[in-house]
Amino acid sequence: MPTRSRRKPVLTHVDAARRPTMVDVGAKEITLREASAEAIVALPRAAALALRRAGQRTKKGPVFDTAIVAGVMAAKRTHELIPFCHPLALERCKVSIEEARLGRIAIRCDVALHGRTGVEMEALAGASVAALTIYDMTKALSHDIVIGPVRLIAKSGGKRDFRRRKP
Repeated sequence: MPTRSRRKPVLTHVDAARRPTMVDVGAKEITLREASAEAIVALPRAAALALRRAGQRTKKGPVFDTAIVAGVMAAKRTHELIPFCHPLALERCKVSIEEARLGRIAIRCDVALHGRTGVEMEALAGASVAALTIYDMTKALSHDIVIGPVRLIAKSGGKRDFRRRKP
């Protein structure tokens, strides 16, 4: 049976001397780069019921709407949070939030631009900060809220496209 040759993974943010460095993307082709990420927030049943009864509002305001704004802001400022991310002028960023079932809130962040580098970190940052915002706005209901998993769903437009298979 023939064996497949697998390319050994290589870290891209270290130089020849193994020092941290930002990747030079100047010679890369400009393409449409898209990425989607997901974060899950799990609330205990009593907290989820209280949030639902309140119309997803707390004393701090509308939980889902605030989390959407926070997620977009985070995606746009990812380069300020992650040291070697390039500053990017995002052309599209959409954060959507739904209560998939009682106590399970699904957040999705979809990001796109025409550029030389991918936007998966922006999508992950957007979904993560939206989840953190939900936690912040609902922690008065319970400290047993769990965030995770946070994961990349898909990315395209670079060397390697990726799409997670549905479970």
